[in-house]
Amino acid sequence: MPFEEWSRYGASRLLSTAQEFPLSVGLRLSLWLVVSWCVMVTTHECGHLIGGWLSGATLLHAELRPWRLPHTHFGPDPHPLVTLWAGPLLGALVPAGLSRVIQREWASFIEGFCWLANGAYLATGWWAGDRFLDTQRILDAGASPSSITVYCVVTIGVGYPLFRKQCLAALVQERVSELDAATKSD
Repeated sequence: MPFEEWSRYGASRLLSTAQEFPLSVGLRLSLWLVVSWCVMVTTHECGHLIGGWLSGATLLHAELRPWRLPHTHFGPDPHPLVTLWAGPLLGALVPAGLSRVIQREWASFIEGFCWLANGAYLATGWWAGDRFLDTQRILDAGASPSSITVYCVVTIGVGYPLFRKQCLAALVQERVSELDAATKSD
């Protein structure tokens, strides 16, 4: 939805708290979030699988179900940085590429979520220091902390504005429709 609507009605009127958004908006956003999570964890873990396969690693175990904590374990892994970096890289780039091809609002929502979630995951993993999370494993494999910093800044910097824009568009679109109907009946 174009953001010219903001100037047409005014932001305070569009996002008025006096009226609640219809249930359909909440359901649509909830569905989009569930689908976004599934796409993100699937592309992220498939990225690890592809990276491991390309670098000659031997897969020991893979858990891809999104309602569990997805993970992959390789051993031996001759090039762990390839295997480890492939997850967050493909976890952001694959949904972005698909979004460009699909060109629908929901696809942009998923793209923004995947950029943001992959960056936030590495940033949070760095802060948490958990040895089982990708960030610590990437550092243990010899990556420079600056490479993680750059990845997090880029993915969060791209993902947050896109995800925020798509959330607002979904919320405002319903409100604009209501205001249009009210204006026409006046």
